[in-house]
Amino acid sequence: MRRNLQVITILLMIALITNGLAPAQRTAAEPPSQLQKPQADSRELQLQDMLVLQLLPYMDEQLKAAYFSLLTTPPQLYPYLVQVEQVERLNGFRGFDFRITLRAFPTVGPHIGVGEDLFTYRISSSQVKLVEYKHLNGPERYNFPPNYLDMWRKSK
Repeated sequence: MRRNLQVITILLMIALITNGLAPAQRTAAEPPSQLQKPQADSRELQLQDMLVLQLLPYMDEQLKAAYFSLLTTPPQLYPYLVQVEQVERLNGFRGFDFRITLRAFPTVGPHIGVGEDLFTYRISSSQVKLVEYKHLNGPERYNFPPNYLDMWRKSK
């Protein structure tokens, strides 16, 4: 009987310790792009990151206009907060006319998340054209610490 109690105690301790080491559960407030970080570098990831870097100025311009009525300061967009959702060739194999969809999570101040946006661009050899922009959600007043409420223009 004493031996069984010792085994059960040891198993219980192991279960409690390994449960404490489990990764944190995802909360609804965290942007998916921050959670789906790749574990290793790859050629595809490098090319996606280069493309995002080239598109950031276009995305920043659209975000300034979209958030102007909501915030007193334009949001910032960091490359690691942009996720490539879809890329397709519009004119077949080895064609150089693309449509790319990007999901972005802009921030203000000390990385205060202000929303989620979806951009669709058409990229060809001669132009980068915004095809569609969707503001999916945000900003929310409760996400702003009291000392950053001066960035909030929207009244509720």
